[in-house]
Amino acid sequence: MRIRPAEDRDNDAIWAILEPVIRAGETYALPRDMSRADALAYWRGADRWSFVAEDEADGRILGTYYLRANQAGGGAHVCNCGYMTAADAGGRGVARAMCLDSLDQARGHGFRAMQFNCVVATNERAVALWQKLGFAIVGRLPGAFDHPAFGEVDALVMFQKL
Repeated sequence: MRIRPAEDRDNDAIWAILEPVIRAGETYALPRDMSRADALAYWRGADRWSFVAEDEADGRILGTYYLRANQAGGGAHVCNCGYMTAADAGGRGVARAMCLDSLDQARGHGFRAMQFNCVVATNERAVALWQKLGFAIVGRLPGAFDHPAFGEVDALVMFQKL
């Protein structure tokens, strides 16, 4: 697998990954009816760097992530990321590879910490992976995420110094 900066030619593949995750409404605090244009503008906005994880054998996009400053001004030394993996690429280490790459990218851009603002507590695989990769749960927001199947569930704030 190769991770590289996203290009305009990747937009269809990125949307194919984003759309089912957004429509499901289980892991991201984004409108479930978000349009393709709005989703791509969010994911690939001018205030962030976006990347794709590509299968080296066939060039298929297996996942995507973005990296951005979490806040402006006094908080600009902390970055934030979002990750999505293609539904049929689960269990292949794509999210792990993207997170490791994002940590390297963050250091390269001069960030001194990484923070995930809203990790849905029911997303147990992601929580476990982020913890294995050195993130600590530093906050729990009771009922902060309205899950379509479970109702109000906790959102976690996760953090790692770089």
